[in-house]
Amino acid sequence: MSFISVFDVLGPNMIGPSSSHTAGTAVIAYLAQKMINGPLKKVEFTLYGSFAKTYKGHGTDRALLGGIMGFSTDDTRIRESFRIADERGLEFHFIVNDTETDIYPNTVDIRMENEAGQVMTVRGESLGGGKVRIVRINQVKVDFSGEYSAVIVVHQDKPGVAAHITKVLSDCSVNIAFMRIFREAKGHTAYTIVESDNRLPENITETLRENSHVHDVMIVQS
Repeated sequence: MSFISVFDVLGPNMIGPSSSHTAGTAVIAYLAQKMINGPLKKVEFTLYGSFAKTYKGHGTDRALLGGIMGFSTDDTRIRESFRIADERGLEFHFIVNDTETDIYPNTVDIRMENEAGQVMTVRGESLGGGKVRIVRINQVKVDFSGEYSAVIVVHQDKPGVAAHITKVLSDCSVNIAFMRIFREAKGHTAYTIVESDNRLPENITETLRENSHVHDVMIVQS
């Protein structure tokens, strides 16, 4: 027998009106900006399904912009996110995609560009009750919720890389809750995502990079 928490129904503490269209999108954007070195200079949000139809009325645009600036779901600054983004010099655009229908209804693509010229695209889905799923990073299909602290290792799909990652985490006494590997194709770019019950030590980044096949390391703390 499965049980549904009252918090799954009501959603998290948030600036409303909707846990799916407001809180969920703020969480997706908050997770996305954790995956790229800031500060950001430009961001584009492509909205699909119900997001494309109702994003202005439900405050989805303000929530996305607030999340990308690091605001939590209950941060009152979300109401003023347009003004704050302008003050920070953050260029932002909202793009409606109402032609692609074979997609989860509450989906957003976030294309970020930082001041160093690095570009990253993240796709997220808002599942309801403030829960989300990140399903794509830079065209590679992935799957993680953001409910746990996670380390995302971008690497070449080569033997020994997974063993290197687990050894580094073991040496740092990191308890692994989930570990999954996603890849473009055999031998090409892969994303290993490790989720932990506890906060991850920030100093594991450089140690993970010691493997010559590792391209990038991102830490997303819950």
